[in-house]
Amino acid sequence: MAARDGKRRMLIPDTIDEATLEVAGQEVHLTNLRKVFWPAHRITKAALLQYYADVSPFLLPHLVDRPMVMKRYPNGAEGDHFFMKRAPNPRPPWIRICSIPHRRGNVIDFALVQDLPSLLWIVNLGCIDLNPWYGRCDDYDRPDFLNFDLDPGPGSDFTNVCDVALRLRDLLGSLGMPSHPKTTGSKGMHVYVPIVRGPVQKEVWTVAKEIARAMEGRYPKHVTAEYRVANRPYGRVLVDYNQNAWGRTLASVYSVRPKPLATVSMPVRWEDVERGIRLTDYRLDNVPALLKADGDLWKPVLGKKRFDLNSLVSTAPA
Repeated sequence: MAARDGKRRMLIPDTIDEATLEVAGQEVHLTNLRKVFWPAHRITKAALLQYYADVSPFLLPHLVDRPMVMKRYPNGAEGDHFFMKRAPNPRPPWIRICSIPHRRGNVIDFALVQDLPSLLWIVNLGCIDLNPWYGRCDDYDRPDFLNFDLDPGPGSDFTNVCDVALRLRDLLGSLGMPSHPKTTGSKGMHVYVPIVRGPVQKEVWTVAKEIARAMEGRYPKHVTAEYRVANRPYGRVLVDYNQNAWGRTLASVYSVRPKPLATVSMPVRWEDVERGIRLTDYRLDNVPALLKADGDLWKPVLGKKRFDLNSLVSTAPA
């Protein structure tokens, strides 16, 4: 049975190695619960699972119906990892699948994270962060947002990233595009634009590329859109549009990252970015409390205020 406290919080066992919990009517088998995933701070796999159980009401709406690319760390944040697209067999019969054709007729069955049982199941496989597709399974080639991955290159840092993020916000705003920032939990920031679903992934990528190139043209001393590492100028922040390519993924909102402090990819307000934030402000140990206080700052990303990319035909950035 699933352990719960007086407020119905699910409790993940942390004094035993294995447990089978009843979660929302399903039996979820958890393993290696006492295994240390972050040695410096003695953060265990049980603590990781507890985090995801705690944030699941805020996280799950951002994952539902999106094929999941698994990035598995069987030996914790400092160990080797590997990517896994195809949902493993055997698997519980209640894990839903999204079948997506790839090259040469190869069809890959991706797992879907639809509820708390499937979330705990995929994290138990060693997935520290979660990497969903940009499109939903019913039309996986038509995303409902585009993104920009802001990454500090040599000679730049997170302060520069925040500066470029604000400049990007202003450019997007001039185009009428709503934008929502979050920390990556790693080195930089993600900026997402909710869009009306319709354009295919390649078209979304093309628009993102045009905007990134416009940023580079406007702010050449601060920004680069050069994807090839060897060609990037020193001291610039990369506005990476290539993460919009078909099949690419980014760590989802509220994902823990395999970094020394177990930092989290956290939504922030633009005024927070203006005031100044640090990547280490958002961690596995404090994000659940922040969510209880502030709620899901990224709820608007799933809302009705979405940008129609077709309107850019006559208003492309110069």
